[in-house]
Amino acid sequence: MHFKHRLGKRTARHAPFAARGVGAFEAVGVRATYRVHDRLLSNPPSRRRFESLPPSLDDAQREVVEGLRAEGVCVVPFTRLFPEDLWRELAAEASGFTQDMERRASNGNGQHRVGSEKKPFGRRYGGGGLTLDSPWLRLAASSRMLDIVNSYLRMWSKLSHADQWYSPPLGPGAKRVGSMRWHRDYNDQHLVKVFIYLCDVDKDTGPLEYVPGSALHGPYAEAWPWNPLSELYPTQEELERRIPDSAVRTLVGPEATMIFCNTSGFHRGGHVTEKPRKLWTFHYVSPAALRSLVTRNFELDPASVASLDEVERFALT
Repeated sequence: MHFKHRLGKRTARHAPFAARGVGAFEAVGVRATYRVHDRLLSNPPSRRRFESLPPSLDDAQREVVEGLRAEGVCVVPFTRLFPEDLWRELAAEASGFTQDMERRASNGNGQHRVGSEKKPFGRRYGGGGLTLDSPWLRLAASSRMLDIVNSYLRMWSKLSHADQWYSPPLGPGAKRVGSMRWHRDYNDQHLVKVFIYLCDVDKDTGPLEYVPGSALHGPYAEAWPWNPLSELYPTQEELERRIPDSAVRTLVGPEATMIFCNTSGFHRGGHVTEKPRKLWTFHYVSPAALRSLVTRNFELDPASVASLDEVERFALT
């Protein structure tokens, strides 16, 4: 039997399966489906596709791939990989949503419930609606981006999410809830998230924090090791006792900073205390994840991708 699991950020949290509405039988089925697709059905053909036509990377792309392989994370300026003119186009396109969210935040709107807590943010495409008219989706599906992600994963990847986020400040001393707490992403071990800062992000703007070496085969990979659909939110006190502060990277940066990150490693972010955080994020996963643990936040007309090259069509379909 094929299990199509549709948990998203809203329901895949740090509560037990029963609290999430996921029964033990379904959880076992989802895990089995993922492993079969990872080892036998979906990912092996994707690896063969990559191996048959490996991309030729330039120095900037290799820098990102090497950083990901060494630590699970790499930070680069947008203009290290893409032209400045493109950044101006993207920033201008993103500004309308940001302005709308700033108006809503000033009126006290835009809160999302996480369990018994409220976590303020604005999410642009959570309900779908993305098309290739968006320069951001074209960026996410570009061969230049995919060549980096696929080279790190050593397979052709799938783009599962592309979203713009706005997080208003919570105020000093705000409690960490949901993904503001240390966790591993539950939905794939072979994944890359790309965060693109639309504003300067410092310690008061909810920067992404990451434990290098906590994904795949790193030195912290066995600390609450990753499993599909597992309890991947240890208590924050336990994690801080086991992983020293010196092992944590706080990924502050100016506007137009790009962060490539394997978020099956431990990370947290969005604890915005003083200044709003504005960003775009892209999620790339293996074909196995789309078969069992991930539902896309967009759906494209097949005719709209017909003119793209094969690796781009694969990523979007």
